[in-house]
Amino acid sequence: MSVLRNMAGLLLGSALLCTGPSALAAGSYALTVYGEAPKYPAGFEHFDFVDPHAPKGGSLSRASMEIGQYNYITPYADQGISVVQVNDWVYAPLAFRSLDEPYTVYGLVAQQMERDPEGLWVRFTLNPEARFADGTPITAEDVRYTFNLLMTKGSLSYRQQYADVQDVLIEGPRQVRFTFKNNLNRTLALDLATLRVVPEHWWKTRDFANGGGFEPPLGSGPYRVSKVDAGRSISFQRDPDWWGKDLPVSRGMYNFDTLTVNFYGDTDVARQLLQAGAFDYNREFSSSGYVVGYDSPALRDGRLQQAILAPEKPTAAQGFVFNLQNPIFQDRRVRQAISLLWDFEWTNKQMMRGFYVRQNSFWPKSEMAATALPDAEELKILEPLRGQIPDEVFTTVYQAPKTDGSGYIRDKQLQALKLLAEAGWTPQHSRLVNAAGEPLEFTFLDGQGGFDRMLLPFKRTLAQIGITLNLRRIDSAQYVNRLNARDYDMIVTSFPRSGDPIVSPGRELYSLYASQSATQVGSSNSMVLANPAVDQLIDGLVEADTRDAMVHYARALDRVLQWGYYMIPNYYSKGTPTVYQNRFGMPPVQPAYDEGLNTWWEVSAKPLTTQQMHTQLAGGQ
Repeated sequence: MSVLRNMAGLLLGSALLCTGPSALAAGSYALTVYGEAPKYPAGFEHFDFVDPHAPKGGSLSRASMEIGQYNYITPYADQGISVVQVNDWVYAPLAFRSLDEPYTVYGLVAQQMERDPEGLWVRFTLNPEARFADGTPITAEDVRYTFNLLMTKGSLSYRQQYADVQDVLIEGPRQVRFTFKNNLNRTLALDLATLRVVPEHWWKTRDFANGGGFEPPLGSGPYRVSKVDAGRSISFQRDPDWWGKDLPVSRGMYNFDTLTVNFYGDTDVARQLLQAGAFDYNREFSSSGYVVGYDSPALRDGRLQQAILAPEKPTAAQGFVFNLQNPIFQDRRVRQAISLLWDFEWTNKQMMRGFYVRQNSFWPKSEMAATALPDAEELKILEPLRGQIPDEVFTTVYQAPKTDGSGYIRDKQLQALKLLAEAGWTPQHSRLVNAAGEPLEFTFLDGQGGFDRMLLPFKRTLAQIGITLNLRRIDSAQYVNRLNARDYDMIVTSFPRSGDPIVSPGRELYSLYASQSATQVGSSNSMVLANPAVDQLIDGLVEADTRDAMVHYARALDRVLQWGYYMIPNYYSKGTPTVYQNRFGMPPVQPAYDEGLNTWWEVSAKPLTTQQMHTQLAGGQ
């Protein structure tokens, strides 16, 4: 999944000459978060995870990862469902984020990047060949315009991510400098570098705040929107004369002539259509669907392929999230009690065929996960917060509640009843009530479907001790509106919502967990969490000046979130489950942090059996 919130533009600045302190920094083809050496040296020819000789041509059609129809095309506003692939295929960034490093960017629209040694500004010198699809050069003014647009009319996440930008200075037609309010945000220069620049001359007469509707946007990337079936599908055509096609960051990428994204309202329908050959690629989110949902002659003879891609890729945290605005969830003991009663082991064995691993961290599969007691460096961070955070942070390694998988969890129910009694909930006519006689009851809001089977056993287990869980399914448009209004008791969500893991965290954490975003429309703070201790840990992480220091703050934050019982942690797969028609080639090396779909190419116009594919590939060698 690609990263949606990676653009920027800004307040009107005066045209300046390259004088003063800014002239002291040396330009670079790459930037890293803490100044460490990038993986790829100056003058590199291509990334390791591509085949630079991959043939161009053919097509690939995929299902979207969103359920429901898209409301608009351009993915930079908070107005519902957009087409996220526009970010990768239609708009070129100032710099390309490497797919096999935690956070390193290499110049694309920006030919050269310069960062102040004191961390107070970053300068981009644009490639003179960089063009929008209508042939208009990309200028520094377009960069500034983009930033202004995002900060005033774009998603809330931009205002949070770029809050420390003070000004944008146009230093020449192809040179722009962002100045910062302080030097505390180590990722800010890279976050700005991943900006997708939009054309001022095109957008100034269109409604950016509402996503631009269904009109194909004018871009600067390897593809153009070629066909729009409003809400249902969208196709892209490769530009064979794209100005950036021979750059090292592009070589071996973007090989298909035509790309199509199809939107479906039901995952079962999408699964059936893939088997029928209606499209080529599906990112599968259901373990049962992945294990048995594709059983067919095509799967058995190899025309349909299953693969767990990017097995080393960190994963985003996911869970059943408590809305802390609900008074019944404001007592940690209530959240802990309810968390005890979701039987993951039984659910995984009976419903998910043992496919998943239980999540214990807000940084799954990452060095940032708190998997041991805090070391000395972490204790220096945590000790000033003692008394403001749970005592377990200092004494116990968090583990999600575990059962024997038999389906009988009376011991957990007794633990939950004890916690609830301490919190003031007592039995009355087979229900738990508080001192005012109000029942312990809440609703799980489902906007995508597929969770009923998993939640019905949870509902029964809760009912056995007097807790009422209501399940309500609504359509995607209603769900987005209620999510933005924080009108729910419990939902399932990822952090961040896009499902893309955060491998080098920075200011985006304010949108996920900070007090300032608790009730802001468009933020990803689904827990409505407003905790000063959490805010302080995020501040420390953002201000860290080495990756080691950042990791220590991340682990400290992980502990506080774990022991806060703000969500019932879910699970993750050992990689990205995918199912696709067997007609594609792919490089022998996969990127560590991505599925690498943009590196594939067409081998055959129709699906091949396993034997046919081996013959085809052998004949091409």
